[in-house]
Amino acid sequence: MTQGVDTDSVRGMSAADRRAIEWDCARLISLYAQLNDAARWDDVAALYAPDGLMTRPTAPDAPIVGRDAILAAFQARPPRTTYHVCSNIVITVESATRAHGSSAMLLFTAADAPPLVGGFRDIFVLTEQGWRFAERRGSLAF
Repeated sequence: MTQGVDTDSVRGMSAADRRAIEWDCARLISLYAQLNDAARWDDVAALYAPDGLMTRPTAPDAPIVGRDAILAAFQARPPRTTYHVCSNIVITVESATRAHGSSAMLLFTAADAPPLVGGFRDIFVLTEQGWRFAERRGSLAF
Protein backbone atom coordinates (compact mmCIF):
# COMPACT_ATOMS: atom_id res chain seq x y z
CA MET A 1 0.00 0.00 0.00
CA THR A 2 1.45 3.38 -1.05
CA GLN A 3 0.08 6.71 0.23
CA GLY A 4 -3.23 5.10 1.19
CA VAL A 5 -3.69 3.51 -2.22
CA ASP A 6 -4.16 -0.21 -2.67
CA THR A 7 -1.74 -0.88 -5.52
CA ASP A 8 -3.44 -4.22 -6.22
CA SER A 9 -6.62 -2.39 -7.32
CA VAL A 10 -4.72 -0.40 -9.94
CA ARG A 11 -2.17 -3.06 -10.80
CA GLY A 12 -4.36 -4.47 -13.60
CA MET A 13 -4.76 -1.01 -15.12
CA SER A 14 -2.42 -0.12 -17.96
CA ALA A 15 0.05 2.71 -17.55
CA ALA A 16 -1.78 4.52 -20.36
CA ASP A 17 -5.10 4.22 -18.49
CA ARG A 18 -3.53 5.57 -15.30
CA ARG A 19 -1.96 8.46 -17.19
CA ALA A 20 -5.29 9.26 -18.85
CA ILE A 21 -6.99 9.46 -15.46
CA GLU A 22 -4.17 11.61 -14.10
CA TRP A 23 -4.47 13.92 -17.11
CA ASP A 24 -8.26 14.19 -16.83
CA CYS A 25 -8.08 15.04 -13.14
CA ALA A 26 -5.23 17.54 -13.59
CA ARG A 27 -7.21 19.17 -16.42
CA LEU A 28 -10.18 19.47 -14.06
CA ILE A 29 -8.03 21.49 -11.64
CA SER A 30 -6.89 23.87 -14.39
CA LEU A 31 -10.37 24.17 -15.84
CA TYR A 32 -11.74 25.00 -12.40
CA ALA A 33 -9.29 27.93 -12.11
CA GLN A 34 -10.14 29.27 -15.57
CA LEU A 35 -13.90 29.03 -15.11
CA ASN A 36 -13.65 30.56 -11.64
CA ASP A 37 -11.69 33.55 -12.99
CA ALA A 38 -14.29 33.98 -15.76
CA ALA A 39 -17.11 33.93 -13.14
CA ARG A 40 -18.81 31.06 -14.99
CA TRP A 41 -20.44 29.75 -11.86
CA ASP A 42 -22.78 27.24 -13.51
CA ASP A 43 -19.79 25.66 -15.25
CA VAL A 44 -17.70 25.67 -12.05
CA ALA A 45 -20.48 23.94 -10.10
CA ALA A 46 -20.87 21.38 -12.90
CA LEU A 47 -17.30 20.22 -12.23
CA TYR A 48 -18.53 18.72 -8.95
CA ALA A 49 -20.34 15.44 -8.46
CA PRO A 50 -24.00 16.09 -7.52
CA ASP A 51 -23.17 15.46 -3.84
CA GLY A 52 -19.73 17.06 -4.03
CA LEU A 53 -18.13 18.92 -1.15
CA MET A 54 -16.14 22.15 -1.33
CA THR A 55 -14.26 24.20 1.22
CA ARG A 56 -12.81 27.53 0.20
CA PRO A 57 -9.17 28.16 1.11
CA THR A 58 -10.37 31.14 3.17
CA ALA A 59 -12.94 29.00 5.02
CA PRO A 60 -11.51 25.46 5.31
CA ASP A 61 -13.78 24.57 8.22
CA ALA A 62 -17.03 25.58 6.47
CA PRO A 63 -17.89 22.82 3.97
CA ILE A 64 -20.44 23.48 1.27
CA VAL A 65 -22.13 20.25 0.20
CA GLY A 66 -24.03 19.55 -3.00
CA ARG A 67 -23.71 21.00 -6.48
CA ASP A 68 -26.71 23.32 -5.97
CA ALA A 69 -25.29 24.71 -2.71
CA ILE A 70 -21.88 25.17 -4.33
CA LEU A 71 -23.48 27.10 -7.20
CA ALA A 72 -25.44 29.28 -4.76
CA ALA A 73 -22.25 30.03 -2.79
CA PHE A 74 -20.45 31.21 -5.91
CA GLN A 75 -23.44 33.25 -7.07
CA ALA A 76 -23.64 34.96 -3.66
CA ARG A 77 -20.09 36.33 -4.02
CA PRO A 78 -19.73 40.00 -4.78
CA PRO A 79 -18.24 40.56 -8.26
CA ARG A 80 -14.45 40.63 -8.32
CA THR A 81 -11.59 40.21 -10.72
CA THR A 82 -9.32 37.25 -9.95
CA TYR A 83 -6.51 35.27 -11.47
CA HIS A 84 -5.69 31.81 -10.08
CA VAL A 85 -2.36 30.16 -10.79
CA CYS A 86 -2.26 26.42 -10.06
CA SER A 87 0.90 24.32 -9.94
CA ASN A 88 2.53 21.32 -8.30
CA ILE A 89 -0.40 19.16 -9.36
CA VAL A 90 0.00 15.53 -8.29
CA ILE A 91 -2.73 12.98 -8.98
CA THR A 92 -2.81 9.47 -7.51
CA VAL A 93 -5.11 6.94 -9.15
CA GLU A 94 -6.90 4.73 -6.64
CA SER A 95 -9.07 2.78 -9.09
CA ALA A 96 -10.72 3.12 -12.49
CA THR A 97 -13.37 5.34 -10.86
CA ARG A 98 -11.56 7.18 -8.06
CA ALA A 99 -8.43 9.29 -7.62
CA HIS A 100 -7.07 11.92 -5.28
CA GLY A 101 -4.69 14.78 -5.74
CA SER A 102 -3.14 17.95 -4.46
CA SER A 103 -2.19 21.26 -6.01
CA ALA A 104 -0.71 24.60 -5.03
CA MET A 105 -2.65 27.80 -5.70
CA LEU A 106 -1.73 31.45 -5.95
CA LEU A 107 -4.65 33.89 -6.10
CA PHE A 108 -4.34 37.44 -7.34
CA THR A 109 -7.25 39.85 -6.99
CA ALA A 110 -7.74 43.29 -8.48
CA ALA A 111 -8.42 44.65 -5.01
CA ASP A 112 -5.63 46.16 -2.92
CA ALA A 113 -4.92 42.83 -1.27
CA PRO A 114 -1.75 40.73 -1.22
CA PRO A 115 -1.83 37.50 -3.20
CA LEU A 116 -3.08 34.45 -1.34
CA VAL A 117 -0.97 31.30 -1.33
CA GLY A 118 -2.59 27.98 -0.58
CA GLY A 119 -3.66 24.77 -2.12
CA PHE A 120 -6.28 22.12 -2.59
CA ARG A 121 -6.67 18.47 -1.63
CA ASP A 122 -9.07 16.83 -4.04
CA ILE A 123 -10.94 13.57 -4.36
CA PHE A 124 -12.11 12.77 -7.89
CA VAL A 125 -14.81 10.35 -9.00
CA LEU A 126 -15.78 9.12 -12.43
CA THR A 127 -19.40 9.99 -13.22
CA GLU A 128 -21.54 9.61 -16.32
CA GLN A 129 -20.41 13.14 -17.24
CA GLY A 130 -16.71 12.27 -16.78
CA TRP A 131 -14.33 12.97 -13.92
CA ARG A 132 -15.70 15.32 -11.27
CA PHE A 133 -14.70 16.62 -7.85
CA ALA A 134 -16.17 14.53 -5.04
CA GLU A 135 -14.32 16.79 -2.61
CA ARG A 136 -12.32 19.97 -3.09
CA ARG A 137 -10.77 21.14 0.17
CA GLY A 138 -8.87 24.41 0.07
CA SER A 139 -6.44 25.80 2.61
CA LEU A 140 -4.15 28.81 2.91
CA ALA A 141 -0.44 28.53 3.62
CA PHE A 142 -0.06 32.30 4.03
